Amino acid sequence: MSSDRPQSAESLRHRKGPVRWYFPLTQHNYRLYMGMTLAGSMGVWMQRLAQDWLVLQLTGSPAAVGVAVALQFLPMLIVGPLSGLLVDIFPKRRVMMVCQSVIVLLAAGLAASAATGNITVWIVYGSCIALGITSAIDGPARQVFVNEVVGDAGLRPAIGLNNAIGQLGAMAGPALGGAVIAYAGSAAAFASNAFLGLLVLGMIAGIRPALLHTDAPAVRGHGQLLAGFRYVRDRPSLLLIIALAGLLGAFGMNGPVVLAAFAERVWHNGVEGFGLFNTVSAVGALAGALLAARLRTFGRKGIVAAAGLFGLAQLVAALMPNLVLFTVMLVVVGLMTLLFLTSAATAVQLEAGPEVRGRVMALYLPLLLGGHALGGLLAGWLTEQFGVRTGLVVTGVLGMFSALVIGFLLWRNSRRTGPTR
Repeated sequence: MSSDRPQSAESLRHRKGPVRWYFPLTQHNYRLYMGMTLAGSMGVWMQRLAQDWLVLQLTGSPAAVGVAVALQFLPMLIVGPLSGLLVDIFPKRRVMMVCQSVIVLLAAGLAASAATGNITVWIVYGSCIALGITSAIDGPARQVFVNEVVGDAGLRPAIGLNNAIGQLGAMAGPALGGAVIAYAGSAAAFASNAFLGLLVLGMIAGIRPALLHTDAPAVRGHGQLLAGFRYVRDRPSLLLIIALAGLLGAFGMNGPVVLAAFAERVWHNGVEGFGLFNTVSAVGALAGALLAARLRTFGRKGIVAAAGLFGLAQLVAALMPNLVLFTVMLVVVGLMTLLFLTSAATAVQLEAGPEVRGRVMALYLPLLLGGHALGGLLAGWLTEQFGVRTGLVVTGVLGMFSALVIGFLLWRNSRRTGPTR
């Protein structure tokens, strides 16, 4: 008898006790889904890093890199809410296939342009915008598709694993991209992403539709787009966690700008150092992903604490007096990044109802990554005006302050509605 046959949460608990964190891994569709999430996340973040590094090579300006980061993520603030409605209405598997095809074409086009020497900063900027629009649709579709893959029986552990593996790919992708750029150039990094994209398309095609737990699509009609906004507005704790993710995205997740500047201006080890920094951050991210996936509960207090420690780790890293200690602290930064992002995303998805989950995630992801875009501009400006270390100190302090404020607001809300987990 196949272990892939859909089971209800109640029947699984009756037969085997509590659902284990590794339960989704026993299913064929989820194993493919996890592979496509990891490969897709790695590829997209490799593309983003290669674009950022290429802009730095073409212009020599960290501020121009900040513009590239902004162009990759600002479209999500505009397209994001609409994309959530598309995800709730149309088949998510089909949406992912279309988006992934566009990503492959973008990567292949940049690889050809870079290899032939016909690349300009405006071509890179145009690719950044196109990737941002595509990712604004693809991201919520991937996040919500996990519900159809595992059903009720493995929803909580699957969401935790999915967010962990996605964020791990977001850390490992730049590490791999930095290594490829160091030894083979930007064109090879874009070509590698195109190859990963083709693998993702194959894995999406390999998912067995008969094993999916397909939900009824959202009803088309007036007011559906605003329903997601109202849903979040009426749940202050959900709104505050989403706001904290946006603030941490703005003040903390500026690796392409900060690490490139440290490699060039502080430690003077160029693209090799840039690749090293991204690699050790990915090691910390792996530890954070494994820790987050195994945690049975990680309530709002834990999310706020992880956010504060994330900012503190950045602050300490900025003050490290030598390369070895700085590199060690990047491991801690990577760990705290994944612990916060995975726990926050899991909390948001579980609190949102299935009928509006696409629209809620389409608010969460654009705010997180849109904050990342604005943070790229902020980090680039701080770096150019006050120096690399000062820029990282300021963003670390702002991250800790954001955690303190959101933690206070969550505490005050819990006094009115009940205890905060």
